[in-house]
Amino acid sequence: MSHIRHLWRYHDPGETERRKEIYAAYELWYTVVDVGAAVSFLAGSILFLSDVTKTAGTYLFIAGSVLFLLKPAIRLTREAQYAAHGDVDSLAKRAGWQSLVDRED
Repeated sequence: MSHIRHLWRYHDPGETERRKEIYAAYELWYTVVDVGAAVSFLAGSILFLSDVTKTAGTYLFIAGSVLFLLKPAIRLTREAQYAAHGDVDSLAKRAGWQSLVDRED
């Protein structure tokens, strides 16, 4: 069970200032996209109640779905940026892999 707990653990942005900046920027975008998706679905739900505005509601549902699709893309991009800055060991630890530095030969 302990090998899956990391999935629900709060993500520590790390020790370096650059990593904290990357984390903050991507979390901001993630939140903006999340709110946009929620607003799209709420507005789409309201517009879907009337036959006159049902088409507009459908388009808002599609927009909300696209925004929800962006959320994992934002996280994946952040992780790729961490890796590009050489932060491979902490990425491996969060994924449950043993760090190359921590390995005993």
